[in-house]
Amino acid sequence: MTDRITRFIDMINQAKLDGFVLNPGPSLTYLTGLNFHLMERPTVAVFTASGKISLVLPILEREKLKGLPFEHEVFPFGDDPATWGSAFQQALTALHLQHAKIGIEPTRLRVLELRYLEAAGSAQFVDGSQVLASLRMCKDAYEIEKMRQAAQIAQTALLETLKRIDIGLSEREIASELVIQLYRAGSDVELPFQPIVSSGPNSANPHAVPSDRLLQDGDLLLFDWGASKDGYFSDITRTLTVGQVDPTLLEIGAAVLAANSAARATGKPGICAGDVDFAARDVIEKAGFGTYFIHRTGHGLGMEAHEAPYIFGENDLILSEGMTFTIEPGIYLPGKGGVRIEDDVVITANGLESLTDLPRHVLPLDLFRA
Repeated sequence: MTDRITRFIDMINQAKLDGFVLNPGPSLTYLTGLNFHLMERPTVAVFTASGKISLVLPILEREKLKGLPFEHEVFPFGDDPATWGSAFQQALTALHLQHAKIGIEPTRLRVLELRYLEAAGSAQFVDGSQVLASLRMCKDAYEIEKMRQAAQIAQTALLETLKRIDIGLSEREIASELVIQLYRAGSDVELPFQPIVSSGPNSANPHAVPSDRLLQDGDLLLFDWGASKDGYFSDITRTLTVGQVDPTLLEIGAAVLAANSAARATGKPGICAGDVDFAARDVIEKAGFGTYFIHRTGHGLGMEAHEAPYIFGENDLILSEGMTFTIEPGIYLPGKGGVRIEDDVVITANGLESLTDLPRHVLPLDLFRA
């Protein structure tokens, strides 16, 4: 934790910020090991460019701070909301940040905390996303191993689920079984997201929610799911066939498989993230389905299901060893069905390694039920 905090303070200075404020969430846990629930009471950690750290939090959370391996000052408050603003003002005053330039995490900091911070002085709050991305994008060996374990847990869970699937089950029932198997296989209680199980025409919706639709002969059956191991996530997609399917659906399956392979073969240190997207997209466009590939090729993965780096064509970020992300091209034919094949990968010194190794072909469900 102290090494991570030291790097964070260095990055705050490089960004010419006077400080940084974090809500409870993955970035705060990454730096401090602290876990807090987001609730009606505000909670923030404040870091200064000089290395000082303060926490503004409900007094009932104070026990969590015992044994922290870094110096910190605490500004606790009680249940009366009329006292909360004073705690924020005391914290910023003690750190000499009332009129400073302070970085924030826009996807995490709530309006609740931001309003108290704004009322504590005349500080300027700016987007600090790049600081956090630079801090967390390149994973160390421990983090990669946890992601590898999360991938194996998720794969084991799907294989066990497939043994229990039959025509006539609903998407919702299948998704429920998958969640049970994820926990049995060893996933942490907090999943990266609720699994997507979509069948037939519903599989043409990339972010479908499991419904009461019953599995039928001739369907594509798409699973997008993940597990968590010690706070690190996996995120995988595989697509299966149920009985005899329309030949066009097999055609898009072959195109997506080729696009996934092309993207994985492209990833390596020193190339742009956008080149990975272009590699997948080029295959699908040449197959005649470019119009139906309607999202980026991938996104970063780690303590969050979606984090930097993002794998889209215009992203000129140079890939570096330790970066972890998904490769998930897809083709979606409205009213018919869709195929997505998603792997979790890490950039290595010499290229790219996939943390996921389930068969990628669009295979018959019956093959896994034997």
